Amino acid sequence: MTLAAGTVPEAVAQAGNAGGARARWWAGLSPGRNLAMLALVIFLSFLTLYPLAMLLYGSLHSTPPGMAGEFNLNGYASIMTARNLGVLLNTVGISMAKTVPALTLAVLLAWIVARTDTPFRAQLEVLITLPFFVPPILTAMAWGMLGNPQVGLINQVYKAITGASAPLINVYSYGGVVWHMVQYSTPFLFLFIVDLFRAMDPSLEESSRMCGATRWRTFRSITLMLMLPALTNSFILSFIRGIESFESPLFFGTPAGITVITTEIYNSINHRATPDYQYATALSFSVMGLMFLLVLMQWRILRGRSFTTVTGKGYQPNVMHLGAWRWVTFGFCVLFFFVTVVLPIGQLLIGSFFRFFGFYTYDMLTTEHYRSVFSNTEFWRGFRNTMLLGLIGATATMILGSLVAYISMRTTWRGRRLIDGIAWLPWMMPGMVLGIGFLWAFAMLPGYVPIYGTIWALLFAYMALGTPVSVRVMTGAYAQLSYDLEECSRVHGATFFQTLWRILVALAWPSFAIGWVLTFFGIMRELSASILLYSVGSEVLSVVLLKLWSNGQAEQVSVIGLMMVALVVVFRWAQLRFLNRRISAL
Repeated sequence: MTLAAGTVPEAVAQAGNAGGARARWWAGLSPGRNLAMLALVIFLSFLTLYPLAMLLYGSLHSTPPGMAGEFNLNGYASIMTARNLGVLLNTVGISMAKTVPALTLAVLLAWIVARTDTPFRAQLEVLITLPFFVPPILTAMAWGMLGNPQVGLINQVYKAITGASAPLINVYSYGGVVWHMVQYSTPFLFLFIVDLFRAMDPSLEESSRMCGATRWRTFRSITLMLMLPALTNSFILSFIRGIESFESPLFFGTPAGITVITTEIYNSINHRATPDYQYATALSFSVMGLMFLLVLMQWRILRGRSFTTVTGKGYQPNVMHLGAWRWVTFGFCVLFFFVTVVLPIGQLLIGSFFRFFGFYTYDMLTTEHYRSVFSNTEFWRGFRNTMLLGLIGATATMILGSLVAYISMRTTWRGRRLIDGIAWLPWMMPGMVLGIGFLWAFAMLPGYVPIYGTIWALLFAYMALGTPVSVRVMTGAYAQLSYDLEECSRVHGATFFQTLWRILVALAWPSFAIGWVLTFFGIMRELSASILLYSVGSEVLSVVLLKLWSNGQAEQVSVIGLMMVALVVVFRWAQLRFLNRRISAL
């Protein structure tokens, strides 16, 4: 075939003109752009690099923040003990023990929802993901009441039915820690995996079957291998979340004498006669090293491999007809929802109406705990702070994530990769570690920057923890928008900010709203950083709950827990309603 004369030069010229149009777009904004980039880098560095640098500083400084001292390696020397080796093995072992079953459950549930004809799959997907949005501190407290070996409701029912004297379950054990972590890790992994099943081209699996492979071999050799990047990412993320987990080891491990890295850091500051900040900071910095090694391991596993699951050919996801077994898979999904949501929330409901936890008789019924909570000024202060931080923090975090995603995805500016990398850094920093870093960072600020001990300390920590999520959400939204939309707007005389607001913001608004809800949930459920950075007057609901539980007021905990669950349900309903409206409009 012969090309017409001038075809190639014209194509090159058109491509050059398009690139030139984009270059001219930004050319007039150079001074303002440079100032904006500098301001963004400074702010992101304050949220990520500054606390990380202060972690290193604190690990080498002999005295608490704000006090004169000397620099030495005593903090690192103190963590090199046989006891801490056991703490590390506990942390890694528990995280691995929960990641494997959680990932297995998530793959099975995702396969049921995305690739089978199980009834009510859309409704089941909502139910399966609901535990992810319920703060872990609530389910931890609920299971502490359900599985208490002496007065837990499950054990009481079991003893009444069987006449046994020994309890059926004891959540204050390694099994209890792993069990609770699996409950909220499975929905987290499910959210990553379910869309991958939907996006996979079924012709790849059909080709395997036509070549004589069994269903199991096809699933193992084709489906799982093509899903390896997502599975590896999910495994590493879940493993990292297991290492940084705080609620499960605190509630179920501490009474059983089980210590992990996060509880060791917490105890070294809050449960010692003299807080050992250097030891806690050195341990936190070492955790960062462990996280970095995990990321390197992930890169090494996936390096040089190609995994293509979505092609230009149109297709429809293959749905497997299970026959009568579809009701078995339906029952399995319902059972998961019952165990992870109905049981703990039911315990909170029951516990809120009885005078004493564990004594469930008719004469113990009362509404006194509701009156006590509604008259508790600390609760209302915590509620007000949580809502304030949630609203402001989620909005500010999504705006920040939108800017970072826009610069990294829609521009050719120098430094965009640096900005993207700095914004993603908190993904490798557990909340407890980031809290230690900010503790040092805010304490070392000059006196005319009053952040230490205020509600602003919590706001900056929440923004740092939520920025990677906001960047991920908005990156996906911007990636779906063609550059032609911006260029057409500019050709018709719109300014840069008019184009940004009327085109990009308008089209990416649904993703922004969904990311906002996710970030709000993240703020509401955060405990590890909050417990280190709060002060009197800046308590949030998670801190109020922990203080009440520590004081033996499980009944008031149940009341507050129910209110938080109701809030979760309202926001989740609003998110799903908005999402469904967006999908129906496409």
